[in-house]
Amino acid sequence: MIQPQTHLNVADNSGARELMCIRIIGASNRQYARIGDVIVAVIKEAIPNMPLERSEVIRAVIVRTRKELKRDNGHLIQIFI
Repeated sequence: MIQPQTHLNVADNSGARELMCIRIIGASNRQYARIGDVIVAVIKEAIPNMPLERSEVIRAVIVRTRKELKRDNGHLIQIFI
């Protein structure tokens, strides 16, 4: 469950290391983002000499959370970190 002002670790090789969520794309008044949702985020920490810079605003997709995901058939999907 990601909400605005949440700091996130980046799981790809884009050059960013840490993001801060600014807004959740989709429903106008939704409070939390879950797996698969698109968010608007600002880069708080970046790897030197990469195309992305600190304080750039980007869009990102949530791929992992600590909170489990409950499917319609009753299964829980949980990633242990």
